[in-house]
Amino acid sequence: MDKQHPTADLALNILLDDLTSSIHTALGDNLVGAYLQGSFAVGDWDLDSDVDFLIAIDHEASDTELSTLQAIHGRLYDLESNWAKHLEGAYFPKDSLRRRIEPPAQQWFLNNTSRELIRSAHDNTQVVRWIVREYGISLYGPPPNSLIDPISAHDLRQEIMKKMHNWSQEIFANPDELNNGWYQPYVVLSFCRMLHTLQTARVGSKLAGAHWAKGALAPHWKDLIQRAWDERPNPTLKAHQEANLDDVKHTLDFVQYALVTTTKPGYLQEMPKQS
Repeated sequence: MDKQHPTADLALNILLDDLTSSIHTALGDNLVGAYLQGSFAVGDWDLDSDVDFLIAIDHEASDTELSTLQAIHGRLYDLESNWAKHLEGAYFPKDSLRRRIEPPAQQWFLNNTSRELIRSAHDNTQVVRWIVREYGISLYGPPPNSLIDPISAHDLRQEIMKKMHNWSQEIFANPDELNNGWYQPYVVLSFCRMLHTLQTARVGSKLAGAHWAKGALAPHWKDLIQRAWDERPNPTLKAHQEANLDDVKHTLDFVQYALVTTTKPGYLQEMPKQS
């Protein structure tokens, strides 16, 4: 793929060209680079994928620039394009993009199915930086590895462990939220992906995580994982449906299994020491 043909989908390429050229017009010299990340970068996208992007800027957008960017995203959302409703990404000043520091700063962020930028630290993660640095597709600007420092296996795994622990506690505190036809399979596939990343110190797609988990984890999880993948299409419709109650119960068990497994003393020390 190249900057003129970043994906295999012609309609999406037209949208990405509109996005990039419009942002360039709005920001001028403040635009450093624009990159496609997420499932398109790691190579397992499908028609239900989000279109994850990252915009590197020289410095924080001015009020005038921000107003223009808001108008751009509103206009794109109104296009007759399903992809346009599923753009998701953040605007990172280049200094804060290079390495993650605590506490994580907020960026101007566009959430999936939204038309308006908000302040959020959603994309300010080692996972996003790793994907952009290792697999990001350049839409504009220099190679992404020139803007982001290498991320160690230790730092990547520590972030995943923290996310897994915090998300598990949220799930156990509000188990009824799993009774949703989109969220329940999303949790299963996301935990597969996190376990896969812990094992390999590399970030793959949900599909790669599911394939790995069906072969690497205990056999009795295989059917739950396969059903989660089978339920993935039509997420907008599924979000308004209830989940299978047996799968809800087994998902709670799966989350508990992942939490117990990864919090055993010395778990991280047993992992391959990849860089």
